[in-house]
Amino acid sequence: MDSTRVTEQPTSFERPQPGVDPADPRGAFLRSPAPAAGTGAALPAQGRSGGEPPAPGAAAPGGPAPDAADGPASEHSQPGAGPDAEPDAHRPRPAPDGIPVQPADGQGRVDRVPGGAERRTGQVTRPGRPTPMRRDGDRLRFVGAATRRIARGIDLDEIVMGLCRATVPTFSDAILVYLRDPLPVGDERPTGPLVLRLRRTDRIPPERDTEGGGFMPIAPPEQPSELDSVGEELCTVRPGSALAEVLRGVRPVFTDAPAARAALPELLGEEGAAAVPDGQRAVLAPLRGRRRVIGAALFLRRPERIPFEADDLLVAAQLATHSALGIDKAVLYGREAYIADELQRTMLPETLPRCTGVRLASRYLPAAETARVGGDWYDAIPLPGSRVALVVGDVMGHSMTSAAIMGQLRTTAQTLAGLDLPPQEVLHHLDEQAQRLGVDRMATCLYAVYDPVAHRITVANAGHPPPVLLHLGGRAEVLRVPAGAPIGVGGVDFEAVELEAPAGATLLLYTDGLVESRLRDVWTGIEQLREKLAATAQLTGADHPPPLEALCDEVLDMLGPGDRDDDIALLAARFDGIAPSDVAYWFLEPEDAAPGRARRLARRQLSRWGMDELSDSVELLVSEVVTNAVRYASRPVTLRLLRTDVLRCEVGDDVPQLPRLRQARATDEGGRGLYLVNRLARRWGATRLSTGKVVWFELNHG
Repeated sequence: MDSTRVTEQPTSFERPQPGVDPADPRGAFLRSPAPAAGTGAALPAQGRSGGEPPAPGAAAPGGPAPDAADGPASEHSQPGAGPDAEPDAHRPRPAPDGIPVQPADGQGRVDRVPGGAERRTGQVTRPGRPTPMRRDGDRLRFVGAATRRIARGIDLDEIVMGLCRATVPTFSDAILVYLRDPLPVGDERPTGPLVLRLRRTDRIPPERDTEGGGFMPIAPPEQPSELDSVGEELCTVRPGSALAEVLRGVRPVFTDAPAARAALPELLGEEGAAAVPDGQRAVLAPLRGRRRVIGAALFLRRPERIPFEADDLLVAAQLATHSALGIDKAVLYGREAYIADELQRTMLPETLPRCTGVRLASRYLPAAETARVGGDWYDAIPLPGSRVALVVGDVMGHSMTSAAIMGQLRTTAQTLAGLDLPPQEVLHHLDEQAQRLGVDRMATCLYAVYDPVAHRITVANAGHPPPVLLHLGGRAEVLRVPAGAPIGVGGVDFEAVELEAPAGATLLLYTDGLVESRLRDVWTGIEQLREKLAATAQLTGADHPPPLEALCDEVLDMLGPGDRDDDIALLAARFDGIAPSDVAYWFLEPEDAAPGRARRLARRQLSRWGMDELSDSVELLVSEVVTNAVRYASRPVTLRLLRTDVLRCEVGDDVPQLPRLRQARATDEGGRGLYLVNRLARRWGATRLSTGKVVWFELNHG
């Protein structure tokens, strides 16, 4: 045996091998972190130690075949090693985090011999290509870096972008990614023909970042490449066509194969297929998700670059598999995010009502874009007597379950508000409902009722942060309300307090996500909120309250980078009130003369307000509603007129049954009163009270 034969294998391909010239300028090499366990496991291990050494003159597995004149050579020996090799100073230094870019095939003619080896003939201007061990190590490193980059994506565009950025220009000079349109979700069975849409292309290599396995930038070609004309936006895959057969095969194929060559015109169009380089310079890789083919990726190399090798098909398969599974999960995640958004949107009020004597504004912010479902809610519910119920609550947790419980509690609160129960009674029934929903169904809630006529507000609290009242002069006050126990504890009593609500003041209701975080406790946050409101009010002066929408935005601006630990619900109410001169109130005995007296009182009051043009309509409607009330009432009937942006008339009695609109027959003596109200009034309605009901209607006035 020749004593100069190399028999010891190095432990790393980066360590100089005995008897091998370290000079190897065959392209720039990039170092990337070692691939995760299992990454690229499908790649063949060429040039491994052990086993029989190759016979003299035989080709090393996956490597160049030695010429007979060269004598015996180890499977790890490299061309160019010896005393005449270039010095180390001329060897390009490796660049960090990446894999080598394959050099242009300008070193002479390459003849392939049986077994997959290559024989290079002609004049060689540079040393030969890397050994099989080096090429396989580079592939493993590339697959590890590329799959990590693809896996970083969450949504569909990020994953497709990761695939393109990982492969161009390191693995290919261009890539075209086609995806099914529309993409099926989960177990959904697609209907109609298979349509592929060009989702993204990447042809001109931009500057690559070096974070987490970036790639060495390569200068774009001076002349426009024929690859720039490859690709059509949309194609329909016909059953039984060549493209359908290639996609059904799942495995990547070279486009010089007959089946792939026949499929290219269907995918790219005739002009696009003609621009695909000849030989093994293009790879068509189907993208298969968990259950079905969801697209295809086409990897292309310029004619001046060396073609793909057989092992590159395994690399393309790894890229296609990781990308397809990532796309499948991204589509499922997108559907879940859509469901979460729709659920949250339907749980919260779509629009706030327009209530007499109060203006409203609201905001809702989820804890994070990736977790948009939470248990915070707010609501504004019109009540009889031009009052309005203001509600804000917070169910513990940030899950679908929390959102579902929140929806049930909000619906319960709306139902209880429709019964016109006192605030403390509403919280008591909410507590019972939470216990019926199951154990550990905890929530906090604040329920307030504003009366614009009395300029008073009644508040009951169930473990919620206290509201803040911003006065017209700019003073911000944290209201002193009993804290109470959270909803769901059971066996506790709730207490309501009645406070002044002066005209021009603003009441701010919020959830604890606005004032509490990992960086501050709740009382520190409440004090910061109070100072923020006072500072904002100073900007508009003492006589003018700040605009409501702008005030909500200013409040949210107090949040810092670490303050978004929880959902935030915000409800702001500006108290305008109703002046006593705009309210008229009477009691009517339940007797036959009551409708006539109601007409005279209404006419006289409208004349005082200068609204004589509405006298005829108001007299007719008041007469009909009062007639229905006194027919069944046993106690005095109330009649109230309110002048705001509309004229509102309210008639109350002690009968709980609500009237219903019906079509009277020609022979009926009654049943036409509500029909007239429905035709002449701008709006009308009936609300049940604890002591009876109120029927109301509104008319526009100039």
